Amino acid sequence: MLFLFSNKSAQFFYARSSIFAKNSFLIEKILHSHDYPAHRKTRIAPTPSGFLHLGNVFSFVLTATLARRCGAAILLRIDDMDQQRVRPEYVQDIFDTLHFLEIPWEEGPRSPDDLKREWSQLHREALYQQALAALKAGGKLFACDCSRSRLQHAGGIYDGHCLHRQLPWDGPDVCWRVNTAAPLTLHMHTGNGLLPATLPDEQRYFVVRKKDGHAAYQLASVIDDDYFGIDLIVRGEDLWDSTLAQLYLARLAGMDRFCNTTFYHHTLLMETPGKKLSKSEGATAVRFFRNEGKTKADIFSAIAGMLGIREQAPDWETLGALLLDHYPVFRQPAPAQR
Repeated sequence: MLFLFSNKSAQFFYARSSIFAKNSFLIEKILHSHDYPAHRKTRIAPTPSGFLHLGNVFSFVLTATLARRCGAAILLRIDDMDQQRVRPEYVQDIFDTLHFLEIPWEEGPRSPDDLKREWSQLHREALYQQALAALKAGGKLFACDCSRSRLQHAGGIYDGHCLHRQLPWDGPDVCWRVNTAAPLTLHMHTGNGLLPATLPDEQRYFVVRKKDGHAAYQLASVIDDDYFGIDLIVRGEDLWDSTLAQLYLARLAGMDRFCNTTFYHHTLLMETPGKKLSKSEGATAVRFFRNEGKTKADIFSAIAGMLGIREQAPDWETLGALLLDHYPVFRQPAPAQR
């Protein structure tokens, strides 16, 4: 069954039967259960590297709905460590979007000035550097000066080229990577129970300190979630590999609280089959809808329609209830075949 969403500027075709179909994933059995375990805190963690789109809103709604059912508070954590990609209008767009859609949060910045004054990741730089120093002292890291072109030549998967080169830690154009040569069996807490997993090849020797000296995403995210006491994380299925890298890092660092966090990975909104939505100024950006005079009900109903849901969704609570109670939005990889 095809659903056509159209407005003045764009038309999108979605096959409901294919949105949830992906060979390596199984729908979590807990999806239709109303009995969610209690949690203390979750987070909404947008990156101000572009204008928020409907896929971001979809994730925010799932997070807020699950938080209410689990009794968890919501932290707004804006991932602004990569200052080269941050623009003031992107930061403002986060607050404009959340206020316009009336999506709540109990902790975190209330404005761009509040973010800059107290909540920016730049204020936690010392925590990141302490973690890096501890990992380095424990022999868990190595320095790497491989160029992007070399990585591309190797097929995009790092092969540990610098593992035994003993490069200077603070040499020019040097990043720090985790030594993942020793296999670790990881255990991810999910809505469907404890899931054993291993680090995927794409995340081998992942970077924890960039060449500019700042913490990389994987490390900053783990430190932040531990610092703020997060025990429930809702994120897109495209971040599954990142979750495993973060669990690996937490195991190395002895961060038991993060290792015990419960993860829900949700399906993605697709622009076309095989192409997920991306941040842009295009027709799926929330600011586009606002500029077109659309209401929050229009936006939530558009998201519902993209998923093949015929019911109207005037607010985030209605959309969230529809998603959690009637549609397979949370998924996890299928166990490996033996």
